[in-house]
Amino acid sequence: MSVAQVSSTSTESLLSLVGPLEYAKGHGTGNDFVLVADPHDVHAITPDQVAAICDRNRGIGGDGLIRAVPSAALPEGRAILRTEPAAEWFMDYRNADGSLSEMCGNGVRVFVHFLVSEKLVDLPLGATLFIGTRGGLKSVSRVPEGYAVDMGPWEFIFPQLATSNGLDSVVRTEGLSQARGALSVSMGNPHTVIAVATPQELAELELTINPVVEPHPPRGTNVEYVLPTEPLITNGLGSLTMRVHERGVGETLSCGTGACAAAVATRHWAGAQKTNQWMVEVPGGKLGVKFVLGETGKEHVILSGPAVLVTRGRICAQ
Repeated sequence: MSVAQVSSTSTESLLSLVGPLEYAKGHGTGNDFVLVADPHDVHAITPDQVAAICDRNRGIGGDGLIRAVPSAALPEGRAILRTEPAAEWFMDYRNADGSLSEMCGNGVRVFVHFLVSEKLVDLPLGATLFIGTRGGLKSVSRVPEGYAVDMGPWEFIFPQLATSNGLDSVVRTEGLSQARGALSVSMGNPHTVIAVATPQELAELELTINPVVEPHPPRGTNVEYVLPTEPLITNGLGSLTMRVHERGVGETLSCGTGACAAAVATRHWAGAQKTNQWMVEVPGGKLGVKFVLGETGKEHVILSGPAVLVTRGRICAQ
């Protein structure tokens, strides 16, 4: 076990944590998280503390922090328990800047893998677990490639514009000479998807600078830059390459909900609604996206991919 010694000058807010804080570090296709098991809901980690912990130079480093807490401990979790009593655990997720996020497709896989490794749940191959998130109830199945998550139904944020011309907003991005039209997709959290024309355009994006989205969503948005493969569909499998700028984080190696939104937008633009299997390549690896019809008649998105824990430790204030 490693010990992260945190200096009072760089992460002063951590000093208010009650006692040492045990953590694990994990990632899903390079999207990395600090994970804390809090079965008794005793660690009220503040946004400033989250930002200090996720600082890559003066903290542990991560794209976000996930606290594993009983669903009964939070109002959002209690609401989910009323419809699904089996959703014992809640994924309390914050972005690297400490802001709340509704959902994270890579994070939820890592979260469930953490629950399994902590022996808080038993999830053999082929079994399914229900968990609570701020994006609603999610079901996660253990599969040979890792975990598959039913992300629930997708929606166009501006459906009339999306269906009339396929674009509903404009994005200015450092590295692109002109603003580009984009399509807004909700996966329980907001996404703005832009198509690029060449591998060079994708490579030259400068995503250390925040893209400017107009109209700007009230709670911000994740911005995905998508390059469809050529040909787009081979033997019934659609494929694309993606980079992403996540709100509250910056560019990340992967974004699970973003991969789902990218597949939704690309399929819509290409008129390929009958293609239900997609492979999305991100800088951190590959993710599977599958469209299925849900029980309510709405189309759901299944996201699949790996989850890895890389280290454990204890945060100690000096």
